Amino acid sequence: MTDPKFSRRVFVAAAAATIGTRSVAQTEGSTEIESDISHSVQRNISSFRSLDWRPYFDTLRNGAILVDTQSRALHFWSEDQSVYKLFPTSVPLTADLTRLGKTEIVRRVIGPEWRPTPSMLERNPEWPDYIGPGPDNPLGTHALYLSWQYYRIHGTHDTRKIGRRSSNGCIGLYNEHIAELYGLTKVGTQVLLI
Repeated sequence: MTDPKFSRRVFVAAAAATIGTRSVAQTEGSTEIESDISHSVQRNISSFRSLDWRPYFDTLRNGAILVDTQSRALHFWSEDQSVYKLFPTSVPLTADLTRLGKTEIVRRVIGPEWRPTPSMLERNPEWPDYIGPGPDNPLGTHALYLSWQYYRIHGTHDTRKIGRRSSNGCIGLYNEHIAELYGLTKVGTQVLLI
C-alpha cells in the first residue's frame, strides 16, 4: 500500500522542482563571474587529447611546446622524448589579440612583475601601471617570456580563466602547471602557437 502523501508522481514532481531550483541558483547566485570574462564563454575540453610532435616540429632540439588555441591546450615534449605533458590553458579573448606562429622561450622568471602593455592601458585606463610579484599579479608564480614582445606563457591566480578565451594575448596555465613546465623548459625551447 502506498502512502498518498508520498506517491511516485509527487516524488518526480518534487525532484524536477529541486533540480530546476538548483540550476537557477547556480546561474544567478554563482560565485563564478563568467560574464566578467566574456559573455558567451565556454570551456573546451572536447579536443583535449594527446598529440604527436612530428606534424608540428622538425626536431625536438631544446624541447618543444605546442599551444593549440582552438582546443585551449598546451603540449610539451622533452628533447629526448622521455617527457610528454598536456595542460589546459587560457587563450586570448579575440583573434586580434592572438598571435600565431613559431617563437621560442627567451627568458624564464619565477615571481614575475607585471606591467600592462600600451594597448592594454588604452583599453583599460583604470588599470595600474605596475604590479609586483604576489597573489595580485596577473602573471601568477612563473612566466616564460617569448621572443615576441609582450607575449608570455604564464601562471594565473584566477583559475576561472583556464579553459577559456580570457587573456589579452598571453597563454595562461594553473600556477602548479606553469611551475612544472618551468622546470622542464629552458631558454631556447621552441614554441608554436596554432
